[in-house]
Amino acid sequence: MELTSEIESRIIEMAWEDRTPFEAIELQFGLNEPNVIQFMRRRLKPSSFKLWRTRVSGRKTKHKRLRSSAITRGYCPTQYKRR
Repeated sequence: MELTSEIESRIIEMAWEDRTPFEAIELQFGLNEPNVIQFMRRRLKPSSFKLWRTRVSGRKTKHKRLRSSAITRGYCPTQYKRR
């Protein structure tokens, strides 16, 4: 899959979202967790990458296997508001 600037922007957005698991990124774009980490390392400033890694490391909502089975959606219902 060719990564256009819109796709790259969406991957970065999904990677920053707390409730979007890495598995959702893999399903939609074919990038597993190590690939997302590598992708983010190449596209973010070093300080931003460090903040992102600190934020997502071990976060239960970013790893489907650590999530509660009660969570059935990948985003907050108010996240995508009509513009």
